[in-house]
Amino acid sequence: MTQSVATAVSWPAIWLAQFKKHPLLATSFALILLLMGWSIWQSLLPFFIEAKPGLAPQTQLSQAFFYAVLGGTAGFLATTLGALPALWLKQLSQRMEDGLLGFAAGMMLAASAFSLILPGLAAAELQLGSAMSGSFPVAAAIALGVLLMLGLDTFIPHEHAKTGPCGPGHQQCPRLWLFVFAIAIHNLPEGMAIGVGFAMNDLAVGMPLASAIAIQDIPEGLAVALALIRIGMPTWRAVLIAAATGLLEPIGAVIGVGLSGGGALAYPIGLGAAAGAMLFVVSHEVIPETHRHGHQTTATIGLMVGFILMMVLDTALG
Repeated sequence: MTQSVATAVSWPAIWLAQFKKHPLLATSFALILLLMGWSIWQSLLPFFIEAKPGLAPQTQLSQAFFYAVLGGTAGFLATTLGALPALWLKQLSQRMEDGLLGFAAGMMLAASAFSLILPGLAAAELQLGSAMSGSFPVAAAIALGVLLMLGLDTFIPHEHAKTGPCGPGHQQCPRLWLFVFAIAIHNLPEGMAIGVGFAMNDLAVGMPLASAIAIQDIPEGLAVALALIRIGMPTWRAVLIAAATGLLEPIGAVIGVGLSGGGALAYPIGLGAAAGAMLFVVSHEVIPETHRHGHQTTATIGLMVGFILMMVLDTALG
């Protein structure tokens, strides 16, 4: 009892110390979270007040939430499907695992470019009247997405399979929860991207994006399950936890559609922010992980295959 109380009391001190260590990042992170909350509230206003000219119809917003939840659920099911082979596949060769993660990275990179940044630029240009003017809010939004992920990475304790625990207070968290937090940081932007893609009920944007994220969730689900098995977790439990991490995608999708449903310019800003978050994850986590074991060529080939497949999907479904 005494130990748990002491641990609980110590968390504010831990985050305060982290704030003092990174004051600029902490302030930016807090402002971004406030901005996200305000944007979500703005998008939810039509549910609480009578519809007026200029506000999105409730039925249109409800449909966007419906599409977002479906897309996020597809990501959850794909993660579960990917985790299931771990029941009999106790391990993959490191080369194969790096190639699969490279494939996932390639799809995320292409989705960021073709399904998020380009539609965001087009939507912003339509709103502001010129390509140059439209590029500024999207560029700023990409930076916001990067800052959001950098804040989560800095202030949330977590553990990566190969680099070990990091983040404030990680010594006080069970190792399982550190893995769960790490996967949450990874999966949340994917769910947000799905939600943003469907925010305007534009299936030409949402469908290829949701399809790409679901496809790349399959090797990710397997990689997570195998990583949990490697740290000594029972196989069935590792598979269940890997599958459960996919639940963050429908949650993220609801957040994403809320962020982008508050106004016309909120849509391209949401697309840019989701792209920035995904680019951060790919550059900061996935690509370094695939290059850690000397299989750079295999990982790069996997990345190119994923990039090309996403480009084809975007053309076929967009």
